[in-house]
Amino acid sequence: MNRHLRKAVVVTAAITAGLLMTACQNDSTSTDSSSSTSSSKSRSQSDSSGTSSDSSSGKEGSAAVANNASSSKSGVSGTFENGTVAYLAPGKYIVTVPGRTDQQFFVADDTLVYGAGTICGDPQLTGTQRCSQDELEAATKNGDVPADVTMKNGIATAVTERPGTEQGSGSGKGVSGTWLGEVKYLAPGKFTVSDMKGTEQQFFVADDTLVYGAGTICGDPQLTGTQRCSLDELEAAAQKGLTAEVELTDGIATTIIEDH
Repeated sequence: MNRHLRKAVVVTAAITAGLLMTACQNDSTSTDSSSSTSSSKSRSQSDSSGTSSDSSSGKEGSAAVANNASSSKSGVSGTFENGTVAYLAPGKYIVTVPGRTDQQFFVADDTLVYGAGTICGDPQLTGTQRCSQDELEAATKNGDVPADVTMKNGIATAVTERPGTEQGSGSGKGVSGTWLGEVKYLAPGKFTVSDMKGTEQQFFVADDTLVYGAGTICGDPQLTGTQRCSLDELEAAAQKGLTAEVELTDGIATTIIEDH
């Protein structure tokens, strides 16, 4: 009887110990699973945050590049017709058009230059021919060149000399003929005369240039006819603008008669 009782107690203790061990193992598994799940969620959130941050940073960088590209394309675009082109510095020029603000511009390797006798080419031939940028620079260093300029973002795409408007040089090279139009001052001894179409012709004056006024250059507008004026009086009047008939020989005015 006692032997059976002890055996029963031992069996009961063994069963109880087994149940306790099973419970402990279940708790451990549950804890590990919970810890693993929490760690996985933490890593997922961290990765998601990192991806979002990287994406935002990339977008900001792209925007900065786009803004820089946009700001680099600054400058005037358009066509400046009936203008005169003057040299400023290597690769840099200015075009002056009556009634418009002077516009500076640059030339690039692909800028097209066409001449009609001043930049390059034969003035006796019709039309224009292709010139180099060195020829453009050399011509504009000698004086303003009548030309049309097309530009994009401040860079010339084409510079085209106007045929029949060869600049006067005072050395036997220049246009000859008679023009009636507005006379404007450019520089000491240098003027332009514009015809009714707005086409400008540059010319020079010499010591023997004859100037006649009818009240604007000099003289009395109430009197009939004209009177002889000085070159200084011509210069002062042309700075304000006047209408006159100009006779040129080789780009130099022989006679300037105020319109009256």
